[in-house]
Amino acid sequence: MSFLNIWKRYLRNMTHVRLIVSYYIFAVTVSVLLLSLPIAHKPGIDPSFIDTLFTAVSAVSVTGLTVVSTADTFSTQGIFILAFVLQFGGIGVMTLGTFVWLIVGKKIGLKERSLIMLDQNQLSLSGAVQLIKQIIILILLIEFIGGLVLGTYFLTYFETWQEAYLNGFFLSISATTNGGFDLTGASMIPYANDYFIQFIVILLIALGAIGFPVLIELKKFLASERGNYRFSLFAKLTTLTFLALIVLGTIFIAIFENNLFYKGKEWHQVFFYSLFQSATTRSGGLATMDISLLSDPTLLLLCALMFIGASPSSVGGGIRTTTFALNLLFVYHFAKGNKTIKIFKREIHEDDIRKSVAVTITAFLICFISVLTLSITENFSLIEILFEVCSAFGTTGLSMGITPELSTIGKSLIIALMFIGRIGVFFLLLLIGSKEKEANYHYPKERVIIG
Repeated sequence: MSFLNIWKRYLRNMTHVRLIVSYYIFAVTVSVLLLSLPIAHKPGIDPSFIDTLFTAVSAVSVTGLTVVSTADTFSTQGIFILAFVLQFGGIGVMTLGTFVWLIVGKKIGLKERSLIMLDQNQLSLSGAVQLIKQIIILILLIEFIGGLVLGTYFLTYFETWQEAYLNGFFLSISATTNGGFDLTGASMIPYANDYFIQFIVILLIALGAIGFPVLIELKKFLASERGNYRFSLFAKLTTLTFLALIVLGTIFIAIFENNLFYKGKEWHQVFFYSLFQSATTRSGGLATMDISLLSDPTLLLLCALMFIGASPSSVGGGIRTTTFALNLLFVYHFAKGNKTIKIFKREIHEDDIRKSVAVTITAFLICFISVLTLSITENFSLIEILFEVCSAFGTTGLSMGITPELSTIGKSLIIALMFIGRIGVFFLLLLIGSKEKEANYHYPKERVIIG
């Protein structure tokens, strides 16, 4: 039996979850090879394998943490390769794979539809292929319009139109996929006083992080008679949580830094600094200030926001907005003595509550163990390590500047966190666990004292 046949048989026998993870590992492998090509680097630049692997995982997971300067390391060809990898990671392996299958005329069978359902966190197989088509069209359209607007605007910043549109389209792709990579070498700091660019980038980050199903529902709403369309519970819950986190984040950042970083600054500077940093913690990774200049309370707040991350079925990581919302609703209704959780005239399924608690506890343990490990292997303060861990897990990409100084062990751990953040904690639990099964016997129940 040939190696190819053995490999095909191996893939057929794999579970859907492990198969998707294998696809992501394959995507990282291809990205490493592409980013290792001599044409991808500027003359005289030869990154080490661990640095190339770090960059590849950061791009596939659309995190944006970097151990090398993108502007100083990669050539124009390398920037195009990086943009392609960001697309691959942001839209999703199965989404792009299905798109290719459709182009070449391959029939999308039950197994492929199951993989799409898992990769996009869908609850049903119906409409899976149509979902993929809509995601591809929406994301590419958003990126194209964003790139066109930014590129045209950048004509006032750059000497040639080629530079302007290269920077415009790369920033649009990086913001929409929440990749967090930049070509300035200083993130968005050069545009700290340009509120038009900041507004466009905030909008692109939000469109990428709010979740593909929400964008599709919004599209259907705009195309329908407004009074006849009803948004799903998921769309309502995740949008409300998403916007609430941005608003509350903006308010608290402004309060915490009022007499510190913001001292002597105008109200509009305070507003846009706070709004941008709050929005980018959804998973954006771009920043208009040196994060290390912020106070500890603000840094801890940013850690919490990055830990929560973006919405499910989006380009972002973290525990996700709906998980956070369900945890809050569970605590509230438990304190009120309610046996069920109701919101928007709907009742939350018990399985979803159990999943949200399991994801949160697992995520907390992963981050805690990571912080503990890095505090042993790295010579940085606890707040710097915590910030780096939450940024990697939330696939955010913000950093206090310690990423390039990490040891090989530290870089390897951050790589693992970025990968987990991209596939999701729930996916990780499915990967290491097994299918739900009913117990064929029961022991006598006994109560345990709690609290």
